[in-house]
Amino acid sequence: MTAVRRIAGKLGGLLLTLFLASVLVFFSRFLVPGDPVAFLLRGRKPSAEAVAQITAQYGLDLPPWQQYLTWVGGLLHGDLGRSLQYRQDVTVVLGERLPVTLGLVVMAGTMIAIVGLTAGALAALSRGRVADRSILIGLTVLGAVPSFVGSIVLIAVFAVQLGWFPSFGSGDGFWDTLYHLVLPSIALAIVFVVLVGKVTRSSMIDQLDREHVEVAISRGIRRGTVVRRHVFRNAVGPILTVSGMLVAGLLVSSSIVEAAFGLAGIGSLLVQSVDRLDFPVVQAIVLLVVTAFVLVNAVIDVLEPWIDPRSAAGAGAR
Repeated sequence: MTAVRRIAGKLGGLLLTLFLASVLVFFSRFLVPGDPVAFLLRGRKPSAEAVAQITAQYGLDLPPWQQYLTWVGGLLHGDLGRSLQYRQDVTVVLGERLPVTLGLVVMAGTMIAIVGLTAGALAALSRGRVADRSILIGLTVLGAVPSFVGSIVLIAVFAVQLGWFPSFGSGDGFWDTLYHLVLPSIALAIVFVVLVGKVTRSSMIDQLDREHVEVAISRGIRRGTVVRRHVFRNAVGPILTVSGMLVAGLLVSSSIVEAAFGLAGIGSLLVQSVDRLDFPVVQAIVLLVVTAFVLVNAVIDVLEPWIDPRSAAGAGAR
């Protein structure tokens, strides 16, 4: 299969996945108990004419399939609808919250890549020794710490006791925002560091046991060169696959961390919107998470053969 055909196939799969996701996201709203009109009225009891006017204003009187086509048509033109809670366009509401979540996810992702890859590589290269066992025990302990528990511990130690970092808010300006995101990023990264570390260790050990690696070492090639050219490069496939899944996990888990640290991101917005039946915002955030997940995985699938050419020929050829 040529690269063009492979990319075209990935693009077709991507569009089909997004279409199915849009159908599920939109129509799942009709399975949730609660009436959006009742939320808009906020307990008031207006006349039947006023209720009909509000229903027509938000298109709630249309058949579900027609509401879906209207919604999808708006998406294609950058219109995500209007928030029932904030009485603003959803694009405006998300635009105010998205930078905080993106900053949190990028910082946490950087921590995960640095710490997870380093810990996994050190454990694999010292397999069976004290360093390997210590790293595995450390990763196992960290993996048992939920994000909200990690958030509480970090706030208690580094914000309250030591006073090194703020415990609340997003900060003002670039550097102050980064400063405020340090503890939330650590809390968000903890669980995913464990996952990347263990996958890196397992994948590198699998490569270290391969015959061509043993032959390279027996020929006197420097261990660092063997690890860089023959071990890590071949082990990067499973690591990339896990990294793709991390994107959705980070976006979803950010709601817990944002609530703990009082950050005004889309994670906390999602929780509030679900609680208040603000369906346009919920649909937009869920579809955003799904889109980010499938896009990142599609990019990884396209890039993987260039990073490790043997993956295009199948795992059996390795």
